[in-house]
Amino acid sequence: MSTISKLGHEVSIAGRVALRHLRSSLTGRQTPAPDTAEFRARCARWLHPLPDDLLIETVHVDLPGNEPPWFDTGLDLRAGDTVTWLACGRVYLSKLLDIWVGPGFQLWGRVGATGTVFSGTRDTFSFTAEKGGRLYLASYFPAEWSTRGGELATDPGDYRKASGSLSVRLLRWRRHQTPAEGLARLTQRTDAPAQASAEIRRLGSVAQPPSGWQYLWFLGDAEIYSPANDGHGIACRTHGDVGILQTAFELPLTTDTFLEWEWRVDELPSELAEDTLPTHDYLSIAVEFDNGQDITWHWSAKLPVETIYRCPLPTWKHRETHIVIRQGPRGLGRWQAESRNVFEDCVNALGAPADRIVKIWLIANSLFQRKPGRVEYRNIRVVSHGSTHAINQPPRDASS
Repeated sequence: MSTISKLGHEVSIAGRVALRHLRSSLTGRQTPAPDTAEFRARCARWLHPLPDDLLIETVHVDLPGNEPPWFDTGLDLRAGDTVTWLACGRVYLSKLLDIWVGPGFQLWGRVGATGTVFSGTRDTFSFTAEKGGRLYLASYFPAEWSTRGGELATDPGDYRKASGSLSVRLLRWRRHQTPAEGLARLTQRTDAPAQASAEIRRLGSVAQPPSGWQYLWFLGDAEIYSPANDGHGIACRTHGDVGILQTAFELPLTTDTFLEWEWRVDELPSELAEDTLPTHDYLSIAVEFDNGQDITWHWSAKLPVETIYRCPLPTWKHRETHIVIRQGPRGLGRWQAESRNVFEDCVNALGAPADRIVKIWLIANSLFQRKPGRVEYRNIRVVSHGSTHAINQPPRDASS
């Protein structure tokens, strides 16, 4: 696609997204942004007077979306202290295109100036400090971490493109008190925010990824992937979130290396072409190579089969390439078997083959348009030199 054609395509897609947002706003179908000022005031009423039999202290912080990390909360923790955060708000990359993220992805923490970054999976979260130190918070997007200590891989000036804010109530519990028990008591108080009950529910149903798989650390944990109900594969449910699930797998890349899998895609998270930033919501399987590049194969809503394109996200365009292998609604809801020659796709997409495969990924993104996506995977395997290598997935029952 020429530069002019690409620009025209991107403008056309952006126009459709903006028009869709306008229609939703005019018809009252648009969910209003949370009132962060009211949330702060409600939390203050809720926790006054301080229930000091439950809490050591509580503070409230507001994180502007246009300021880079880190924000000093003034909260000094000891090793073993447990803290709950309850949050609301939105950080916008574009109000015109309705691109925003909430605390579930956007809010990160760090204990101490050299601590390890962490995040929750929803708008509420509880954690226990492994070491003592000052608690710092960060509004993440549109940046990306370069280190687990919270150094940025991107220009801090990128934050000037963002707007909006997050409002966060921090609860530091007494040593004898668990967050679930403490919140159960506190929700009996007048003016308890909905986030308090939401955290009780989250604590009772913490989702774990399938055995042998981990979420990509600098995107954070998620609750997207789980063992399939039949125990034979991996289920994916995404809705307004993002997650990359990874498993280590090393093998030399040769001319007869194939990635094979079966998947049943029930719902695509985009109705528009996924090759622009505001519509880059998709479901895919991917291979990471030893040169730092990765190739993902995805089912597109609109792009023609065998379309190859670099990732449209500024922080990913230098390392990720997408290949469309199915298009449109035909075949959705039915199991499909796939086989890709990884060597050939690597040459076609990147211009030259890598030396080795180092990881297999599963990717789900619905962060931008916040539409649901659903897929299940099974029988993921790499075939090379006549040998089949099964990739980590829940085993079949002996009776199946």
